[in-house]
Amino acid sequence: MFKTKVTELLEGALNERPDLFLIDFTVNNENHIKVIIDGDQGVLVEDCMFVSRAIEHHLDREEEDFSLEVMSAGAASPLVHQRQYKKNVTRTLKVKTGSEEIEGVLAEATDDAITLQWKVREPKPVGKGKVTVKKEAHIPYKDIVEAKVMIKF
Repeated sequence: MFKTKVTELLEGALNERPDLFLIDFTVNNENHIKVIIDGDQGVLVEDCMFVSRAIEHHLDREEEDFSLEVMSAGAASPLVHQRQYKKNVTRTLKVKTGSEEIEGVLAEATDDAITLQWKVREPKPVGKGKVTVKKEAHIPYKDIVEAKVMIKF
């Protein structure tokens, strides 16, 4: 009952703000509510406050004791939602599939797959030395085991 009401309040808040989307949501046995959100343009503290207020202001602590935590998906957190890929186009990702691990620039994110691009140094086909070769991989979302944005400084 309590979780159902919280779910409805959370859905209402996200319907008001279509630029935000849910990454994870839990309510444990002690009524600790944990919400992790992301946004097409990132997440500001004000966005977390908006979601928190949308839930908290419609619950009565006299009826049900609870704690509430609303946070953004961390920069080092794996990508779990297709919208996260779309907002990270042009950034470097490390993607694990069942058979390999590829690090490259996210060139495209469609409804079905992503395209990574990277450069490698390979021996010249003829003669000595190496040459830089551009590589590309088209990876369906269903084949991605884990994908993380690589933070570069």
